[in-house]
Amino acid sequence: MAKLTAEALENLESEYARTHRERSWVRVGMSTCGIAAGAEPVYKVLCEEVRKRALDVDVQRTGCLGKCHAEPLVEVNVAGAPRVLYGEVGVDAALRILDQHVEKGTVLSGMVVPTEHEGILEGQEVPRLGKQLRIVLRNCGIVDPSKIEDYIARGGYKGLKRALFDLGPEGVLEEFRIAGLRGRGGAGYPTWLKWKLTRETEAAEKYMICNGDEGDPGAYMDRSVLEGDPHSAIEGMLIGAYAIGAQQCYFYIRAEYPLAVDRVEAAIKQARRMGLVGKSILGTDFSCDMEVRLGAGAFVCGEETALIASLEGLRGTPRPRPPYPAQRGLWGMPSNINNVETLANAGPIAAHGGKWFASIGTKESKGTKVFAVTGKVRHSGLVEIPMGTTLREIVMDICGGTVGGKRIKAVQTGGPSGGVIPETAFDTPVSYESLQELGSIMGSGGLIVMDEDDCMVDIAKFYVGFCVEESCGKCAPCRVGGKQMELLLEKISARKATAPDIVELRRICHAMQKASLCGLGQTAPNPVLSTLRYFENEYEALLS
Repeated sequence: MAKLTAEALENLESEYARTHRERSWVRVGMSTCGIAAGAEPVYKVLCEEVRKRALDVDVQRTGCLGKCHAEPLVEVNVAGAPRVLYGEVGVDAALRILDQHVEKGTVLSGMVVPTEHEGILEGQEVPRLGKQLRIVLRNCGIVDPSKIEDYIARGGYKGLKRALFDLGPEGVLEEFRIAGLRGRGGAGYPTWLKWKLTRETEAAEKYMICNGDEGDPGAYMDRSVLEGDPHSAIEGMLIGAYAIGAQQCYFYIRAEYPLAVDRVEAAIKQARRMGLVGKSILGTDFSCDMEVRLGAGAFVCGEETALIASLEGLRGTPRPRPPYPAQRGLWGMPSNINNVETLANAGPIAAHGGKWFASIGTKESKGTKVFAVTGKVRHSGLVEIPMGTTLREIVMDICGGTVGGKRIKAVQTGGPSGGVIPETAFDTPVSYESLQELGSIMGSGGLIVMDEDDCMVDIAKFYVGFCVEESCGKCAPCRVGGKQMELLLEKISARKATAPDIVELRRICHAMQKASLCGLGQTAPNPVLSTLRYFENEYEALLS
């Protein structure tokens, strides 16, 4: 495959886009959720039947379409007619779709999954789906993740091209400063500033790292991006590497995500063959290679220094900071770590500009946020909303409220590091600041819906138990404090506790927040403190 130049990239985009518009196709959702629900035999039978019948139709694999509650999903596009999405499609249903819809043009109305109207944000290639606005998920469910041609047809690597030929490293930093993109892994640190600090540190070598470990229970946003649109993360890594002056990138992906690992590795090989990864990218003097390293699924490796230790082949335990990774990171060299969602935003920002991105969201929290909505909710799945959308809009309007019509009690955001937010606060706009004020955090984007049957003490006990299991044990406040919290919660659940035990529980929480070495121990008390803040009556009801 010939190495791409900037002009060749533009020509390919036009060619691929035209070809895609003119074709009829059938797409099968083939991310982990789809495959687990039975999409593999559906895809195989569609391929076999289209070949047998000599139909002029492409059968395509795609990533997560977001509507995980209705998997397996099949989308049909017959030239000249509206696209139709079918849910809970088995092998027999797939054959009926071919017979009736593809060959005869008759939609099987009883199987159709309602979809919001898809429009385009004015002037940009970003799908708006009802109250959703898809920047990170712009290609998920649309492109075949195994084909770089699909990504290029959707404007892929335009951001990298603009960075290399129009912006330069300092210009990239300025665009991201204007954009106001903050880290989507949970901390919310300004991306441009993180990149700037790494760039300004002099060293013989620097590294760009993508954190794809995603350890929060109930979170699968990053996995879905890596499975459904791997080139978006690759492009983001290249833009970041160019900005900080790195020539080597590493994807750190948990080994329990084998499909994500396979698709990222295949995408890197494709990009390397086209000259988008490796030496003299797009004919410039910028060279950057990348590879995948596997993580063991340790929650503590969500902390940057623990992740770096794991990358180095050591036990994944945190290191005191400073020095920060931007000063002394992987193998003692300046290193920058961003999570998958942060990097998936980078291509569109570089392509369309910081002002465009900054026009979305709130004053302090720009852009969109992806949430994996699970729990007692009718339509579980992935949603991407502009910052400033309320929790009520996410749970009730986008996800359809609770299953069985029971009263919603709360949502839990931020995983084990987050907190519980009661239904009375659901009209709060989602932003880094507003969730912190409520006693929770944005986190990586897990959002679990709970109804009137859920016990808040049990919720707190579950997350504390998780943190106890995942603690590296290096510092006493986390190692000892976490276990003491767990024992007190078990005592309360067993109706053997008294009022002084709740006082002691709070004291331990505050001590861990102040004295723990890393974010795991510092935030482990959040589920306890937030449930005590809003549902202390449930604790008191269990006292002896």
